Amino acid sequence: MASGNENNSSIKQQRLQKALKKAMEKEKKYAKEQKFYNADEYDFKGAEIDPSTLKDIETIEPDYDYTDDWGACDNN
Repeated sequence: MASGNENNSSIKQQRLQKALKKAMEKEKKYAKEQKFYNADEYDFKGAEIDPSTLKDIETIEPDYDYTDDWGACDNN
C-alpha cells in the first residue's frame, strides 16, 4: 500500500513541477512584453520623419472602392 501512495505523491509532484515551469515561462514572456510596451529603453529618434518632407509625396487614390462589394459601407 505504501508503494501506491509514493507513486501517487510522485505523480502529484511531477504535475506540480510541470505547472510551475509553465507558469514561470508565462511570467517570463509577460515580463518581456512589458519591457517592449513600456519602451523606456528604446531610442526612436532615428525613426522620426521630418513632416515638411511629407508634403512632396503624392497621394495615391485607389482605383476602386472595394468596401462597397462586401457591404462595409451599408447603412441599411
